[in-house]
Amino acid sequence: MNLFDFEAGREGYYGQYGGAFVPEIITSTIKELRDCFQQCKQDPSFWVEFEQLMHEYSGRPTPVTYLANLSKKLGGAQIYVKREDLNHTGSHKINNVMGQGLLAKRLGKPRVIAETGAGQHGFATATMAAKFGFECKIYMGEVDVLRQRPNVFWMENLGAEVVAVKDGQRTLKDAINECMRDWVANMDTTHYVLGTACGPHPFPEIVSYFQSIIGKEANRQIQEQAGRLPDRVYACVGGGSNAMGIFQGFLDDDAIELIGCEAGGTGTGIGHHAARIAYPDASIGVAQGYKTLFLQDSDGNMLETESVAAGLDYIGVSPILAALAEQGRVRFTAASNAEVTEALRMIMATEGLIPALESTHAFARAIAEAPDMAKDQIILINQSGRGDKDIFTVADALDDDHWKTFIKAKAVEYGS
Repeated sequence: MNLFDFEAGREGYYGQYGGAFVPEIITSTIKELRDCFQQCKQDPSFWVEFEQLMHEYSGRPTPVTYLANLSKKLGGAQIYVKREDLNHTGSHKINNVMGQGLLAKRLGKPRVIAETGAGQHGFATATMAAKFGFECKIYMGEVDVLRQRPNVFWMENLGAEVVAVKDGQRTLKDAINECMRDWVANMDTTHYVLGTACGPHPFPEIVSYFQSIIGKEANRQIQEQAGRLPDRVYACVGGGSNAMGIFQGFLDDDAIELIGCEAGGTGTGIGHHAARIAYPDASIGVAQGYKTLFLQDSDGNMLETESVAAGLDYIGVSPILAALAEQGRVRFTAASNAEVTEALRMIMATEGLIPALESTHAFARAIAEAPDMAKDQIILINQSGRGDKDIFTVADALDDDHWKTFIKAKAVEYGS
C-alpha cells in the first residue's frame, strides 16, 4: 500500500483527510520544504546518510525483545516489544528529529522550533540542535511543563529556550498554535520541526517517512526471532508518529491486524478523554493547517481533553491514520488512565520494563486482548518511549509513600 502516491490534484490528501490549509504568506516556505524533501527522497544516498547517522548517534537498530514472563502470565499470545525506548533521548522522536535536522541543513535554516507535549520531542529537538549547531526554541503548554519537568530541565541545559504557553488549555494543541505563529514570523531563518504525523502537507509524509525506520527494522527482526510475522501490531496514538512508524512495516500484509490505542482518560464523554477515533465524540474539521478528525463542538471550537499521558493529550489525529481507520485497515481502541496505571504495574513487576505512559496505552490493550488469543499467535508492541520522564505523574498515580516523603523533604530543603 503506497500511502504517498497521491491522486492528481490531491497531493497531501489521504482519502478525505489531510491537505495544507496555511496562510498565503507561508505557502512559499511550505513549497520550499516540500521540494527539498522530495529531492531527498529521490536521492538514494540520503536514506543511507540518515541510517548511518541514526546508527552512530542514536544506537539503531533498536532491538525486539520477547516478553516470556508476561506471555506466560497472560496465558495467550506470545508478546514481543520493539524497543524504541532504547534510542538516544529515550523515545522514537529522535528518528524524525534527526531526519528533519538533515533537511534543515539542506534548506540552510540556522534556527529550529518545535512543539512538545510529553517533552520527548522537545528533548530530541534540543539534542539535534546542539549537535547541528542550530538556535532552538521549544513551545510547551504550561500544564505539560509542570508534569514533564525532567524533560524541561534537559531541554534548557542542552541550550534550548523553553516557552511555557499559557493560552487555552495550556497543553499540546496550544503549543502547536504558538509554534505556527513563530514560524510565520521567522520563516526565512527557521525550520519548524513538527513532531508528529499531523499538520499541513508535507509534514504527515515527512514524519512518517523518517519514522518508517521502526517498521522496516521490526519486520526483519520479528521474522528472525519468532520465525514469522506477527498476528497483531499495537501502538499508542496521540498524533500518530510512532504508530505510523511501526505500522508501515506491516501495512501491506492484510493478514496482520494493526491496532491503535488512544487515551481513554477518565472515561467516555466529552472532556474525559482524548480518543478521536475509538470514541464517537470527534468530527471532521480543519485546524492547525490540515483536515482530520478533531474533538470539537458544533462551532468548530476545540474541546478539552484528558489523559494521564501528556503525549496523547491532543485534539486531532494524523490524517493518514484517520483514512486507514475509515478504510478498516487499522482498528482503534482506547485505554483508561486506570487501565494504564495497572498495566504499568504489571509490566514493571513482570518484565522489568518501564515504558512511557504513552506506550503503556498500547501495552494495556495488548494485555487485555492477549489472553483470548492462541498460544502460537504473536503480538508485537511498539514501546515508543521510556517512563523515567513520567516519574512525577507515575509516582502520584501509584500513590507511592516513599516518593511523597522524598518530595516533602525536598520542599522543606528548598524552602529553607
